[in-house]
This record gives sequence, C-alpha cells and structure tokens, in this order.
Amino acid sequence: MGIYVNPRNVLFRKALNGDIYVDKTDLIAHTNDKIDKQDCFMCVSRPRRFGKSMAADMLAAYYSRGCDSGELFAGRKAEQVESFGKHLNRHNVLRLDVQRFVETERDLNTFIRKIEGRVVAELIREFPGCGDFDSDSRLKDALEQIFDVTGRGFIFIIDEWDCVFRMARERKDIQKEYLEFLRGLFKGSEYVELAYMTGILPIKKYGEHSAINIFSEYSMVDPKNLGSYFGFTGAEVRTECQKHGMDYGEIEKWYDGYHMAGLHIYNPKSVVDALTWKKIKSYWTGTETYEALKIYIDMNFDGLKEGVAMMLGNGRCRVDPTTFQNDMTTLKTKDDVLTLLVHLGYLTYDERDSMVSIPNEEIEQEFVRAVKVGGWDGLMDALNRSERLLHDTWELNGEAVAAGVGLIHNETASILKYNNENSLACTILMAYYSAKAYYLNPIMELPSGKGFADVVYLPKRDVRKPALVVELKWDKTTQGAIMQIKEKGYTDWIEGYTGEILLIGLNYEREKKVHRCVIEKYMKAQNKSVE
Repeated sequence: MGIYVNPRNVLFRKALNGDIYVDKTDLIAHTNDKIDKQDCFMCVSRPRRFGKSMAADMLAAYYSRGCDSGELFAGRKAEQVESFGKHLNRHNVLRLDVQRFVETERDLNTFIRKIEGRVVAELIREFPGCGDFDSDSRLKDALEQIFDVTGRGFIFIIDEWDCVFRMARERKDIQKEYLEFLRGLFKGSEYVELAYMTGILPIKKYGEHSAINIFSEYSMVDPKNLGSYFGFTGAEVRTECQKHGMDYGEIEKWYDGYHMAGLHIYNPKSVVDALTWKKIKSYWTGTETYEALKIYIDMNFDGLKEGVAMMLGNGRCRVDPTTFQNDMTTLKTKDDVLTLLVHLGYLTYDERDSMVSIPNEEIEQEFVRAVKVGGWDGLMDALNRSERLLHDTWELNGEAVAAGVGLIHNETASILKYNNENSLACTILMAYYSAKAYYLNPIMELPSGKGFADVVYLPKRDVRKPALVVELKWDKTTQGAIMQIKEKGYTDWIEGYTGEILLIGLNYEREKKVHRCVIEKYMKAQNKSVE
C-alpha cells in the first residue's frame, strides 16, 4: 500500500467521524456497474466544496486492496448494493489528487514527470518482479507490464483533474501536453478496469469535440443518473435539520436551488456549516471573493449584462451550453460565460428548458456585491426602488408604478437595449426585485387560457398578498393590456388561488419614452375586475 497505489482508507474514515455525514455510498452501485466495460470512463464535474474529494476518498476506501474497509461501510447504503461484496477491497487502485502536483505555476513544467516518477516508484515497491520497468519508466509502460504479468488491472480515481486548466489558463502548450498524457494513459489500455475523474470543469473541448472522447461526462449541465450525488437532496437536508434543530425553511431559502435531473440539490458545504454553527449566512461563497464572479459578468458580450439583470430580478435566462469549450478562457459569447458560471456553481441550469437562474440567497448576495462594485450604472438604484414600487402596486397606484418603472428603465438604459420589448420585461423583473420576500419566483409567459401571461407573481405559502398578473404592451394602451388579460383568460391558471389577484397593464410609448400603468382587482366570482 502507498500514497497513490492501493492507498489506505484514512481520509474516508475522517469524513465518517465528522459531526455531520450524509450517506452517499450508494454511488458505488453506479461505479461498480462500469467496471471492466467499454464505458468504464467517468468524468464527474461539480463546483468547489460540493463533495468531489469526499466521493473520491470513499471510492478509494471501497476498492483499494491496501485496506480493510468493511467496518466503515457497515450499515451504510452501499451494503444494500448487490455487487457490494464482490468489489470490496478487491482491486488495485491508483488514487491521484492532481492539485498536489500543481501547487504553484512553477510546477506546470514538471508536474507530469513528478506524477509518473512518484507513482512508478510505488509500483516498483508494490509489484516487485513484475517486468523490467524502473524509476525512469513511463507510467503507462509500467502499468502495461504489471497487467501482463499479474493479469490484474487498475481502478483510477483522479481528483482535481482540471486544476491544470484553472492554473494554466493561458498555457495552451501545458494543457495539450496534459491531455496527451491522459489520452496515452487511458485510451486503448487493457489495464483500466475503471477510471473515475472529478473536478470543476468537464473535459476540455477543441472545437465541438472532447479531447478525451472515451469519457462519459456527468456535469452541472448534464448530471445524467448521478444528480442526487452532486450535493444534498431536499430529503437529506430536512433530516439533518431535524437532527440539529434548525429551521428547514431558512436552510431551503439560502442553500437550495440547484436543478439536477428533476431534483433540488443543496450546496453541501453551506448546509454543513449552517447546521454546525447554528447560523444562516454565506459560507460557500466566503471561501472565494466576489471578484471571481465580477470578472465574468463584466465581460462585454451582447446580452450578458441584460441576462444578469433579469436573473437578479428573480427571472431566468435562456442558454445554449453546447458552444462552451470547457475552459476558463475560450469565452466568445454570453452563453459561454453563463455556462461557465453554471459549472462554477454561481448559476443553476434547468435542462428541461435550457434556462439558467441564480439558485439561492447565498449566491444572489455575491451577484449583488459584484454588481455594486462593477460600475453597473443605475442597477443598484433600480433595485433599491423596488420596495416602494411594490407597495404602490398593492395600493393600486398605477400612476406611481408607471413613474417608478420609468425611472428604473432610464437608470438601466446602459445595461438594457432600451427600445426593445424584452428590455421592458427585464425592467419589470428589476422593478419587482423586492417581491422575492413575499412571492415565489416570477413565472414568465405563463401558458393560461388562450395565450401567455407575460409575468405572474404568486405569493408564498402563508403570505397574505395578492397574486400579480402583468401584461406588457409596446406602443399600445394600458386598457388594451387589461382587456387582453381578461379576454384570453390569463387568470384561469390561478383561479384556485383563494386570495386577491391584481391585474397590471403596463404600456411603453417608444417615441415619447413614457410608461403608463393601470392596476385593477380581479373579482373571481363575478369574473370581472374593479379599479
């Protein structure tokens, strides 16, 4: 046994000894299913502090012949996996944390030689007499000779596989050399029983193709069947909240929001810290400054700032993630930047409709900080006006709402395409920024009756506020907007809502740059409204 070859189970044991441990050992069912198959190559990418290393430590403890881990898995979910006993501590494991070899930029020119030298040295000790390789041999050659003599392959568990791309962002030569090393190590090699790589970024692409195309990728954009292992599920968090006497609702508001194949996934680092310290605050983002986020959202791509402004208003933004090259420098479009932010954990991606949004309160605070110091003209003023505008809406003060929306539209003119219908929707989302305290996330273009309502706000449970149905018009009339809500039955979808419903018709006259607003109460029983 060694540090890299057939390691001990010390790190997994320490994780189990922690005050809070959520059992994810049934991941083993999925990795066991890949052993000795053509699709035995897995690259699982997720943001920092989302449990990547813990999963790698768990798999190393389970597979490694260098330890006896039966007691660590006693009573865990893994014991219910049919193949559990077949593979428990029965495999040669090669466990690498690439970041240990690339601690500074000076290591970039030598880290591959260091990896090969240190691992080969352990192989010589672990497999004496298995070939004529020595300390100067390539790792691939040593593994081939060991496999030829023993007939036993290796399970590769590689953590922080992508740290080279994060540290050597501009060093294309280093990146390609590293990918060539991985390709040579894995492609066509008989000694690979399973390769499990984990990092923040998916595998680097050149053009439309992956540089190591033998790997199946499981990512924040496409988790496939591993979504429940990317963080804590709602059920797991609820259980831990009960154990530790914390309010689940507050935990949900702050740390939920990542969409994974129909699941709601929580940031595990933040949940654990909140439960440990009995305090709700920003934990995950506290490990890195908002400057990292600011660099990307300040990029001068068409529609990027408008999309961020829309998401700050609790809206969503459509994204095509397929053009992203899986690195931090080849960013050519708004979609590339937003996709990178998904992989970094600053946004969540809903693959059902290809939309991204800000997942929770914790991340929203980072966006607000980044915008506040980023010179986003007028946006913070616009958001600060929101509470007054919301109260004017509840008071049916259409004139005040029109004036408030006009100010916000003017204040964000440098961010929005001013004379653009989409900018009016974005303006409304910013205008009702404060609505998040009382309402669920706004529903855009809600299919209802004979058409689509532009924006609908539904109150949160136990919040006694009216639902808002907003219809936007461009060079038309406010009464026309109200009539469209009624005639096309936009309220049909929320007829079951027992509280008040307000109809809001907003029109923008492009030539005069004037906003007008009419607000009416909708009377469900009589199917009519009153001003």
